[in-house]
Amino acid sequence: MKRFYILFFISHFSFLISHAQVGEYRTDFAVGVNAGYMISSIGFVPEVPQNKLGGMTGGLTVRYTCEKYFKSICAIVAELNFAQTGWKENIMDMDNQPVFYVGDEAKANPLSYERKMTYVQFPLMARLGWGRERKGLQGFVQLGPQMGFFLSESTNTNVEQGKPTQTTRSSKVVAQDTMSVERKFDYGIVFGGGLEFSHPKVGHFIVEGRYYYGLGDIFKNSKSDFFGRSNFGQIVIKATYLFDIVKTKNPKIK
Repeated sequence: MKRFYILFFISHFSFLISHAQVGEYRTDFAVGVNAGYMISSIGFVPEVPQNKLGGMTGGLTVRYTCEKYFKSICAIVAELNFAQTGWKENIMDMDNQPVFYVGDEAKANPLSYERKMTYVQFPLMARLGWGRERKGLQGFVQLGPQMGFFLSESTNTNVEQGKPTQTTRSSKVVAQDTMSVERKFDYGIVFGGGLEFSHPKVGHFIVEGRYYYGLGDIFKNSKSDFFGRSNFGQIVIKATYLFDIVKTKNPKIK
């Protein structure tokens, strides 16, 4: 239940910012596209040794700027993205060396396993910015809930169940290798920050970094299930371009 309380708090915080018209009024609305690179892993319990898995992400962005409160520019940002995520196992032996099958004398193909999954993701973030709105540089932070829906998965591996290896794997946790995603809906918290350069005739150019912490699990986690937790951790670096649809008519806005 704690996960739902956290998500409710973030959603409520976003709602309050979007309706807190107590500063300088704004009705700026901008739309655009985003693209970036995602680094993913899964928080398995019991633990599965992993390396980070890279993938692409991109989609559509909309932003509504509602007010400027003192020096803080308040806005709501929503995205609809396709994302390549998953995990990549770090298969090592007791001496922290790669594991090979018996007979693989050349040692050209150590054991490897990676699972790639495609999700459609919908982050909804409250945004606070400081700096120029129309022409110049602005720094910002943002925070909010994110929902995701599983679309597909693929596996790239040379692991063969039951085939003898030259050394013993350090981790005995291998159930995840043959399990399909059991929970198609994902949810969690996303937060980050970045820089934005704006020009009144060209639009808004944004670079940012963000982190997503999943509150849901990809596998079932009851007492009778193997994994007690299997949630996403994702680092995203992305660029966004926005152009204005509606702009507040105020000559004092810079």
